Amino acid sequence: MTLSAALALAAPAPAGAEDTEPAVVPNGTFSSRQVPDGLTWASGIEGWTGNGVLGSAARAGHPQGFQAATLSYAGTQRSMSTRVRGVRAGATVTLSWDDNPDICAPAGPSGRPYTVTVAGGTNSPGTFTTNVPNKKPNWFIGRTYSFSAAEDAPEITFASTDTTNTQCPFFVTNIQAKQTAPPLTPPKGGASSDPCSGDAKDDAQCKDLAADKEKIEKCPPTSKECLAGVAGDGKAEKDGIAKETQAVDDFGKVPRDQNPNDAASQLCALPNALTSDVKPGDAVVPPSDWWFC
Repeated sequence: MTLSAALALAAPAPAGAEDTEPAVVPNGTFSSRQVPDGLTWASGIEGWTGNGVLGSAARAGHPQGFQAATLSYAGTQRSMSTRVRGVRAGATVTLSWDDNPDICAPAGPSGRPYTVTVAGGTNSPGTFTTNVPNKKPNWFIGRTYSFSAAEDAPEITFASTDTTNTQCPFFVTNIQAKQTAPPLTPPKGGASSDPCSGDAKDDAQCKDLAADKEKIEKCPPTSKECLAGVAGDGKAEKDGIAKETQAVDDFGKVPRDQNPNDAASQLCALPNALTSDVKPGDAVVPPSDWWFC
């Protein structure tokens, strides 16, 4: 077994079923911002904090043409962090990504080491090593690290632990995440939304309701007499319906007919008063043509 494989096996294993639901890693292929034409490097990785540096797609040499972030540059170990969106506390999450030792590292005998950590909780850091440098892009496709989210939108951090080739970059890209969400919890309060829960169960009305429920459960489904003996014959409800029906009938009998001309004459009093002194030559359209009045 190679050192790379051994260190990869040290990462925490997934908890429970395989994580399959999507989660969001911002700018996981480092396409933003674009390294300017004619340049190899650019600082400032959108969606991430830390001092990671972007490498152009040409320098990274990823088989899918992605830009990549380097974790070692200009004599400095680099780290970068972001939050995995759409994840609730209690979810299990599996990260996946690709890494590359880069073309400038001396060939062999070992790869470039780095860690993946998650803020909060008791998740052990994942320790990884790239493929062995061979003076050309040597990407490992599909590293994985699984953890349990101790918070909503957990923060993840990639950090170099390489102390021998800090002048030489190495890359990660295509960072993705999948999850198994925790079960939804019932609303707070639960049983307290029942007015007869807790201490209220001893109230007289609650005791009566409980007794009636027990009696109804003992009634044969086909026995109207038994059910009526517990729930009553519905007389009060029937009387109420009859009263509402009569009220609707009475409302419908109220006369509402009126001569339209009578109504118009009442409405015309105000406009006629306002226009009574207007002469035919005072307006292009005579007042008598403005409307009904």
